[in-house]
Amino acid sequence: MTTKKFPIFPKHPERICWGCNKYCVASDLQCGNGCERIQHPIELDGDTWYQKGDWSGLLSDEQQQKLNTVFRQPEKETTSAKKKPHIKLSLKNIEHHK
Repeated sequence: MTTKKFPIFPKHPERICWGCNKYCVASDLQCGNGCERIQHPIELDGDTWYQKGDWSGLLSDEQQQKLNTVFRQPEKETTSAKKKPHIKLSLKNIEHHK
C-alpha cells in the first residue's frame, strides 16, 4: 500500500485538514490529532511554499524533481574553506609596551 501523494497546488486547501495522510474533510476530523484543522502550506506561504524549508519528508522524489527543488544536505566545509572568527583586540596601552 502506498501513501497518498501530497498535493502541491490543491484547488481548495481550506476544505481539507492536512495533518495526516487521511486528508479529512475540515468538518470531520478523524485522526484525533487535535480538534483544529491543519492548514496546507500554500495557505500560509502562498504558491511558492515548497521553496521555503525542507519538504523532503512530505513530497516524493518525483514531485521534488518536477518542482526542480531536490533537497540536498548542506555540503560540509573543508578545512581550507573555513573562515576564521573575527576577533577585535583592544589597542589600549600600546605606547606603554614599547
